[in-house]
This record gives sequence, structure tokens and C-alpha cells, in this order.
Amino acid sequence: MTKRLMRTTILLALATVAIVVAASAAQADVTTNEKQSIAFAGYVPCANGGAGEILSGTVEAHNLAASTANGNKDRSQFQFQVHGSMVGAITGDTYRVSGVTRGASQESFENGHYSLTYVNNFHLIGPGPDNDLLAHEVAHVIEFGDDVVVQHDNFSIDCR
Repeated sequence: MTKRLMRTTILLALATVAIVVAASAAQADVTTNEKQSIAFAGYVPCANGGAGEILSGTVEAHNLAASTANGNKDRSQFQFQVHGSMVGAITGDTYRVSGVTRGASQESFENGHYSLTYVNNFHLIGPGPDNDLLAHEVAHVIEFGDDVVVQHDNFSIDCR
């Protein structure tokens, strides 16, 4: 075996061991994976052809969160997903509910640096025109210790 081939073989073996050790040290632990039914009622300005009405019903929610601690950092990801139906108190119209919020956070155990980013999309879809509510939000927060350095929240609600 030539020296070059032997060096390459040894380097590949060491790289494989390093990858296996790193992967086992940084595996995500699922901290939450649950489904639940949530009774909900609230005023929706887009319902009833834009005149608004109170909608009530039950939505099914799936909440999933995973966290990985690796040395001096903790990284987390989460997803909250809902679906179901609601009924208008005035019209009796049925509205379909769907939505998902996804996000990630990271925290340093050394310097107190923390960041959070999430995106939320929520839809209430009713019969006919002018009954749908679409909510969208993108948020980002960065903190150092007790100081909020960056806080951005872009939130919109549209009736269609």
C-alpha cells in the first residue's frame, strides 16, 4: 500500500469516527409530541360576509418540540399545527380552520445570547366570498442577557 493511500484511509477512518461521535453527542431529544382538542370561540371580523360574527368550535392541535443541548448551546425547534371547523353564531355557516406555526430558538449558556424566530400562518375559510380570514406573522427576537437587542414582528390579517 502506498503512503498516500494509507494516509487517505487513516484520514477517512478518523473522519468517520469524528462524525459518529459528533452525531451521538448532538442528537435531538423530542420533548413534546402531543395532540389535543381545544374548544375555541372568538369574534372574526371577516365572517358573515364581512359584517363579523362570533365563531365557535373545536380544533385539533398537534404540538411538536425538539431540543438539542450541545456543549454550551441549546437549540430548539417547534411546530404547532391546528385543523378543524367552527360555526358562525349568526349565520350557522361552517368555517374550516387550518394553521401552522414553526419556529426555532438558540440559547448560549456562556454569554446569555438568545434568539427566537417563528412564522405563523392561520386560515379560516368560510363559504362564499368575503368570509375568509388569513393571518400571517413573522417574528424575530435577539437578546443579550436582559437586553433586547433586536425585536421584529411583522403581523397581518387579511379578509378575502
